[in-house]
Amino acid sequence: MPLTSVRLPSLLLLGPLLLAALVSVSTAADWPQFRGPHANGRVDVANLPTHWDREQNIVWRSELPGEGWSTPVVVSDRIYVTTAIPADSNSAAPANYTLDLLVLDVESGKLVQQINLFHQDNSAPKIHKKNSHASPSVQFDGNDLLYVHFGHLGTACVRVDGQVLWKNDSLSYEPVHGNGGSPVLVGKHLIFSRDGSQVSEVIALDKATGQVAWRTPRDTTEAKLFSFCTPLLLDLEGRQQVIFPGSGVVQSLNPANGEEYWRVRYEGFSVIPQPIYQSGLVFLSTGYMRPQLLAIDPTGSGDVTDTHLKWTAKTSIPNTPSMVGIDQRVAMISDSGIAVCFDALTGKELWKERIGGNFSASPILAGSHLYLLSETGECTILDISSTSPTEVAVNKLEERTLASPAVYQQDLLIRTANAMYRIHQ
Repeated sequence: MPLTSVRLPSLLLLGPLLLAALVSVSTAADWPQFRGPHANGRVDVANLPTHWDREQNIVWRSELPGEGWSTPVVVSDRIYVTTAIPADSNSAAPANYTLDLLVLDVESGKLVQQINLFHQDNSAPKIHKKNSHASPSVQFDGNDLLYVHFGHLGTACVRVDGQVLWKNDSLSYEPVHGNGGSPVLVGKHLIFSRDGSQVSEVIALDKATGQVAWRTPRDTTEAKLFSFCTPLLLDLEGRQQVIFPGSGVVQSLNPANGEEYWRVRYEGFSVIPQPIYQSGLVFLSTGYMRPQLLAIDPTGSGDVTDTHLKWTAKTSIPNTPSMVGIDQRVAMISDSGIAVCFDALTGKELWKERIGGNFSASPILAGSHLYLLSETGECTILDISSTSPTEVAVNKLEERTLASPAVYQQDLLIRTANAMYRIHQ
């Protein structure tokens, strides 16, 4: 049964003057969302750590309660991640979870706050073995608000001091494999998708109240509707676009009202990688079962499948990790551990390197160093400044790692199945 609709604490209803009086001075975020400050995995830091293990160059390691694969979000001196905590940790297959926001001190790694937001009972379908009930990443608004999303289980707005301003758990649907995609903020709206077994649409909430502002159906012919994608925000020649892949189609939408600008059709479902914009083109993966890389000119209108799809690639394309762009190149790591780089304008394969292992985390690009974090906590660093990559280092934490890493100043933050690491060199 659907839960109650939007709930606004009485403080918010007292009016903007009281609320404004209680808001602290805005803080600067080092890592405000999934894939960082530019939402593309690129960081403006050239001297990130290149060598570490469980004993070397570890500032701290902090145990985390529960289970989750959301990326760490850093705001001032605090780290925010979500988690799902089983009600009965002794059960072989716990079905009841509390869904919490964890707040860590970035200097010490100490857990300073734990905020319960929602509850997952045993009525929800089972999740995939690689998923969690806390996989979407927190979205910071650049001022004082955090938007915490648990997919079909609910969305909340929380101040950086821990005060919950609103919750919306009225948009429940039947997922497949659980939740995954992170929300994005643009203008007055918080935007995410509802891509489940029976529904496929993009939703915008009023970021101030949590009420639904608009919803746009996918109108896809793909039989399997479920996907787990985070959209790309693009402001091109004065036209703001939310570019949102799903099963069988990618849509470009007007973030103000959900109106569709253009679409490209393809075969594929369970789309996970976030698109990127590089060299005037949008790059995305089409998902399962045989992912393709599409390079799309985002200036069209209507169905532009036959007119604005510039090139495609079919080998070593990721189902899960997102891509990174540098200069006129697009680099990526496949789920099965093959790193590949293409010329962004022509689609020519520039190099390919077998890393080995399995990958879910999206890579980070710092200067010319590409950080590739495997599911066993092994991070391979490649220098991709020349025509072929050079291995810089391979670093091992030897813990299960599916969350994408984050950056704080010159340090790496890596979330494993049981802990958070801060790494400094």
